[in-house]
Amino acid sequence: MATVDLQQQHNNLINFLYEEGFLDEQYTQLEQLQDESSPRFVEEVLSLFFDDSLKLLHNIETTLNKEPVDYRKLDAHLHHFKGSSSSVGAQRVKNVCITFRAFCQEKKKNGCLQCLQQVKQEYYLLKNKFEDLFQIERQILRAGGTIGGTN
Repeated sequence: MATVDLQQQHNNLINFLYEEGFLDEQYTQLEQLQDESSPRFVEEVLSLFFDDSLKLLHNIETTLNKEPVDYRKLDAHLHHFKGSSSSVGAQRVKNVCITFRAFCQEKKKNGCLQCLQQVKQEYYLLKNKFEDLFQIERQILRAGGTIGGTN
């Protein structure tokens, strides 16, 4: 496939992620840090985010399922998850974390359980979209094109 077509696919997917609220302006700032010396910077940062988030989701679920629920510990995990989501521009994940923390602070377990399912869903949706995006980016680079801040 021609580099121009791949770049169009890339741009369409990024636009979709913004339009659907998956990403916010923080992601744009992250992209601006990418240059020719580190053409896969965004992929590396987001891969770390996804790995860290998976551990956080496990810790959140474990804490929520232990009786009695340690809401302070749960809130600390959620605060970390919200912060890391915010730092990469994962807007929908961050927004669910905000709601989740509100239920946590009110010690409403049913609300927390619902938010757990929702935050997991948003995490996996975003991760799958970025896996597609990273695949397109690798194809662009192999074809000699540029991505993100390297344009």
